[in-house]
Amino acid sequence: MFRSLAFKWTATLLLTSLIGVILAGVFAFRTTRSEYDRLRSEQARVAFVEDVLTYYLNHGSWSGVNEWLRRENPGERERYSTPQMFALIGIYGDVLVGSGPYHEGESVPLSVLTQGTPIFLDGNLIGTALLAVPPPDLDPREQEYVDSANRALVIGALGASATALVVGLILSRQFLYPLSELTRAITAMHAGDLDQQVKIRSRDELGSLAQTFNEMSANLYRANQLRKQMTADIAHDLRTPLTVIAGYLEAFRDGTFKPTPERFRVMSEEVNLLQRLVEDLRTLSLADAGELKLTRTPIPPRELLDRVASTFTESAAAAGIALTVQANADLPEISLDNERMAQVMGNLVTNSLRHTPSGGTITLSAHKNAAGIEFRVMDTGSGIAPDDLSRIFERFYRADPSRHSESGESGLGLAIAKSIVEAHGGTIRAESELGKGTTMILSLPV
Repeated sequence: MFRSLAFKWTATLLLTSLIGVILAGVFAFRTTRSEYDRLRSEQARVAFVEDVLTYYLNHGSWSGVNEWLRRENPGERERYSTPQMFALIGIYGDVLVGSGPYHEGESVPLSVLTQGTPIFLDGNLIGTALLAVPPPDLDPREQEYVDSANRALVIGALGASATALVVGLILSRQFLYPLSELTRAITAMHAGDLDQQVKIRSRDELGSLAQTFNEMSANLYRANQLRKQMTADIAHDLRTPLTVIAGYLEAFRDGTFKPTPERFRVMSEEVNLLQRLVEDLRTLSLADAGELKLTRTPIPPRELLDRVASTFTESAAAAGIALTVQANADLPEISLDNERMAQVMGNLVTNSLRHTPSGGTITLSAHKNAAGIEFRVMDTGSGIAPDDLSRIFERFYRADPSRHSESGESGLGLAIAKSIVEAHGGTIRAESELGKGTTMILSLPV
């Protein structure tokens, strides 16, 4: 319990509130007491000045004022505290009424005299009231007032602490509940259940954390599903040629089949298929590790397209498909790995040939854009359904599930193309419409 974030949160709020209340209480107590003493001193000063000024008005001088203050109206003077708090100083600095450190007949320095209260009559200075001793102790009524103020502060502190505790509990539940949900979801993921989503309850940092977690969980779940599917696809694509080869070898051994050039040719094709699959997997693994080595050399875009077109001219003609190149010869050279990029363009053209009917066209083009050079492979084939378009670059994904390695399609061609293009710092995307064809767009920096 003491290690929980909710306890620490509540304790922090409670401790912060207590410290704040205690500091405010101490400050309020000291301020109230000092202001109360100042008020009492001010009242006593006003009463003292009024008393001695009345005496001067009645007698015309300070003669006898000391005896008068000690003798006359003691009850009235007690109402204003005691006149002995102040000393009366004459205009020449002599002490007329002594109190505290100031004794009658002595002289007061000018620097001390300036701290007192001048007494004027008709605009003329007749004396100075000088504070000599601090206010006396509080009387019972005054002490009761101060005690009441102290009790109010204590009650306020207890009330604030209780409020802080309740608010801390409420806020800790509101603020920390999303963290508890995240903890449970992460624990479930650790146990193997990757499909976890938490509710986004706010738009603050916690909400952003929950959204990020949901995206991460969805990506992990999807990646795990793809991994499982890829493992199954690899096993299938390996099993099929191995089964063919093993079948022929067993038949040769048992004498069921006799070795013939045609049968050896079939076995050789299956071996080549296995080699291509292994090489494709190796290429993808190097790309994933960031270790796909590129031997870059400058090449005009038109030269790259002409090279690819010459490779597939006969295949296109045999299928009754027109293969054309559209690119200006004056396009700037682009630095790339010729063999790797030829492999990419070859994969794209192979896909176009596979899905374009006789009488169709495949166009290879290049032009300059703001990012560099944009290559396009456009065909007039069957096109790709919108649901499949966003997934065609996934490994082993086939828009037509009936297609297997027998057709020479491993399902890795577009994934490899994407990895090679991205290794060059470029991007690849597809545009397609069912029944009208597909366009593969590669954008590479110059």
